[in-house]
Amino acid sequence: MAKTRDDLKIDGKSFTDGIDKKIYDQCIFSNCDFSNAKIHSCNFTDCTFVNCNVSMTDFHNTTLNNVVFVNCKILGVKFNYCHDFIFEVSFDNCILDYSSFEKRKMSKTIFKNSSLKGVDFGEADLKQAQFTECDLNEAIFYDTNIQEADFTSAYNYVIDLSQNYIKKARFSKNELIGLLSQFDIVIE
Repeated sequence: MAKTRDDLKIDGKSFTDGIDKKIYDQCIFSNCDFSNAKIHSCNFTDCTFVNCNVSMTDFHNTTLNNVVFVNCKILGVKFNYCHDFIFEVSFDNCILDYSSFEKRKMSKTIFKNSSLKGVDFGEADLKQAQFTECDLNEAIFYDTNIQEADFTSAYNYVIDLSQNYIKKARFSKNELIGLLSQFDIVIE
């Protein structure tokens, strides 16, 4: 892999033609367009993406190690295709709608002020994850480890308690309906 250190701050660049076998270390990508790009066998370590469009990006076999996304549009990204060895990400004020984290190991991941509509968390390990002020409308949880996860300020979630690992997960009283919906009961 070729190591890229030409600019630690990359602003306004288009990566839509794709990237193959590059290493980015401690880079800040600002106002960049990665939409529909094929990012294959790359390594992003200690990088930050700010105000970037990452929608429909293919991160096939790419490592995301301590990568922070801030104010990014990340629609329909299949993070489950990223490299398995190291996967450490966080999201602040992002739109992640219809993305997939299926089978990802991502304990302690922070999702803050983000839209996670229709996101697939099936079979993911989200132990101790934080969902602060996140919209989880139609998010998918099945065989998901959400032990000790914090949903106290999240909203619009429906989680089948019998289909997930939930020990010591924290929820808001206001959103209990999303935990009881599978019982077909009336709550007034």
